[in-house]
Amino acid sequence: MEIDGDLAIKVRTENGRTHTRIRAARLRELVTRIGGADDHFLVVQRIPDLPDVFAQVWHEEGGEYRLEYRAAADAFFGTDLEDPHRVADLMTGWARQEAGWDAGVAWEPIGLGPEEDVAELPDGVRQQVERRVREQLRCGYDSRRTLSEIAEDHLVGGEYGERPVSPAQARRLVDRLWLERLAEQESWGGDTTDPDRLTRVFEALDSAGVTARENFACCRGCGTAEIGAEREGARGFVFFHRQSTEAAAEGHGLMLHYGGFDGSEETTTAVGHEVVAAFAGSGLSTEWDGDPGRAIAVAPLNWRKRLEG
Repeated sequence: MEIDGDLAIKVRTENGRTHTRIRAARLRELVTRIGGADDHFLVVQRIPDLPDVFAQVWHEEGGEYRLEYRAAADAFFGTDLEDPHRVADLMTGWARQEAGWDAGVAWEPIGLGPEEDVAELPDGVRQQVERRVREQLRCGYDSRRTLSEIAEDHLVGGEYGERPVSPAQARRLVDRLWLERLAEQESWGGDTTDPDRLTRVFEALDSAGVTARENFACCRGCGTAEIGAEREGARGFVFFHRQSTEAAAEGHGLMLHYGGFDGSEETTTAVGHEVVAAFAGSGLSTEWDGDPGRAIAVAPLNWRKRLEG
């Protein structure tokens, strides 16, 4: 599927970089590039991510391209191809979910081995971990991998023992709750949500020279200390941290922290006014008295953040 010409995919490369909602031409560039040191593969997921659904390609210079895709827990296929452009065409068809995208290729099934036997969690453990994962699902920024780590670590060293949730139990619980949340999202239809509006404002600010980051760092202090690494020539910044995200997801509105990279009160005030102005016409309301020492509030908010993964 495509949104405004962009493929609804997230591409991860061997060097750890992630490319989100890219165009077909950019996907082709990434496919034809791989093969050198620390750049041998791409792993592609759809947006929103679905358990057991992905495509991937591996290539070493001088060799063939190994293209694989998984369509379900028990459906995994692969093929070897010489032409990177053929690989790019197939991956683009997969990303667009085109009918018959996989035709004309000799796909071979890939053995997955016996299914892992995963024990059920005790009710007390399951209920507490579910509660924590659902909180993070409402926030909407974490991937399934991150949520699984949260589920595995949530009760470590507590009343239920050193590590009461195994990695496999965490993944199974997260996948179930993830799919529940995706089903809930279906009821939203194609309506623009408040987090969608917020992202558009932040993208506009970022393009205008104000570094704008969502769900950035754990708190105001850490965010202020770390935002300088994101500067890239910008004159100022605005962000909200993870604790603010959690508050917004609970219905309390969102607090934005901002400033100038030169550290002056004048620049900070100017950036504050620029942030407030960027929200005009967005469908979101801000509250700020012009004091550079006070955060900008965005409220009210109906926090329906779509999952990506």
